[in-house]
Amino acid sequence: MLPQDEQILQGLRGSYAERITQEKALYLQYSYFIGEGCRKYNITNDDSFSMYSDAVLAVIHNIVAGRFDGHSSLKTYLFQIFCNKCIDLIRKTTTNKEQVHHPVSVPDMLEQLPDNAKTIIEKLVDEHKRKTLREQLNNIGQKCKEVLLLFEDGLTDREIATQLLYNSVAVAKTTRLRCLEKLRERMGV
Repeated sequence: MLPQDEQILQGLRGSYAERITQEKALYLQYSYFIGEGCRKYNITNDDSFSMYSDAVLAVIHNIVAGRFDGHSSLKTYLFQIFCNKCIDLIRKTTTNKEQVHHPVSVPDMLEQLPDNAKTIIEKLVDEHKRKTLREQLNNIGQKCKEVLLLFEDGLTDREIATQLLYNSVAVAKTTRLRCLEKLRERMGV
């Protein structure tokens, strides 16, 4: 075993101050593995960095717990754990299970359905949106609800001002825009 390996092993099993010093020494001594991981496994630098950090923590844990028997060098031991972690990451990201963690938009999902199922789903989504809109219209206040429903019916700001007895068209327009913004906020749009 190399002298620096022996020093790191003794320090990791020693006092708190020695352990901190040797943890840092172990991490820095083989940090070039990060670049090796990027090249060898074609993973990002961030992923390689994470796998290296995880491997160093695992090695430290195994040394402190007495599971490192010293049959190989510390470098070989750390590199093997690092490689295994990189391979685990690749397996995780290339299996179908990983696809669960990538959100798919509703339109993309609808494209995968047969036409009759797509129509049913679209109707359900539209009905849900209408129900949510009705609920939010009731929550923004009666005046806003009236203004927006009149505008939806095709009335101009001038006609809304006349019907709701506003002082001017500008007041009707400003009220409509404020109410519309309030509704958008509540709808999360």
